[in-house]
Amino acid sequence: MFGIRRPLRRALPLGLPTAWGALAITYKLSCPSARQDGLLARIVTSAVFFAVGTGLILHMRQALVRELEQARRVAGAAQSVVLRPPPPRVDGLNVAAAQLSADRGASVGGDLNEVIATEHGVRVVMGDVRGHGLPALGTVAALLGSFREAAHDEHDLGRVLRRLERALERHLRERARDTPDATVAEEFVTVLVLEIREDGELHVLNCGHPWPYLLSGTSVRVLSRADPLPPLGPFPLPVDLSPMPCGRLLRGESVVLFTDGAEDARDTRGRFFSLSGTLEKAVRDHPVTVQQILRAVLTALLRHTAAGPTDDIAVLVLRNGRLPAPTSGARGTARPATTHPQPTTHR
Repeated sequence: MFGIRRPLRRALPLGLPTAWGALAITYKLSCPSARQDGLLARIVTSAVFFAVGTGLILHMRQALVRELEQARRVAGAAQSVVLRPPPPRVDGLNVAAAQLSADRGASVGGDLNEVIATEHGVRVVMGDVRGHGLPALGTVAALLGSFREAAHDEHDLGRVLRRLERALERHLRERARDTPDATVAEEFVTVLVLEIREDGELHVLNCGHPWPYLLSGTSVRVLSRADPLPPLGPFPLPVDLSPMPCGRLLRGESVVLFTDGAEDARDTRGRFFSLSGTLEKAVRDHPVTVQQILRAVLTALLRHTAAGPTDDIAVLVLRNGRLPAPTSGARGTARPATTHPQPTTHR
């Protein structure tokens, strides 16, 4: 039964064009006025064939639109599986995330982010794959798949990052074998992995990625100004991968992670987008939710770029909404941005 229905479904779209063509041929062969040479006869004949041609074009256009919509739905479903939206709350942290793709019609591009609650704390990854759009989606899938496993398996954050490095190397080897391309050797990924422990302590490893912003009250500052490690891909990771402590994320404070497409976005006059300035405006009416912060950033970005971003953009906002635990001593405050570089001794 299904074998019969499938050819019928394939033949149905040809039914209308065939009917239009048969009607035109029948008119030409059987209608006396179609064989006359008078001006009126020519006008009538031209009108008939014009109607037939217009009908064929409109039918083919509708068929192509339906196929395109179906392809977009399938691509959107596949992308949502690879880059699933984070839940609004993860282990006491309020979360909001969004992406803007430089490719029209694509919901995601070469940026990746994930938030996972583990027994080691909440672990976060934010990354930016070289290139954008669907060609970069395979690399995104490889890295996110590795992170989702390593975040639970590895006690040390440095080992999580090393797992990401191995996943990228394996993926690029497979790409080079299946589709030989000189650009595969030039691929790289900037990655920032963040660990937020139960007491709010922040530990970070940064491979060539922009440092997040820390929002405390109405103040906005860079979480760290240390020199990051090189991006994954061109150079091996150093032997020592000790995570950098960056103070504590206190209750009511937020951290904003993003890809470089946000701060590199330009307007029609070539001026860069001021992410820090936008965040300062957003927290002016303190307190604000993570959704309000995200909405303010995206609205300002779209207004600034007017014609749309030329690079993929990802923004992730995390806010400490945990209830304070009863303690005998006073809690500390977030440490000012460190200026000590991360170790760069390569193995």
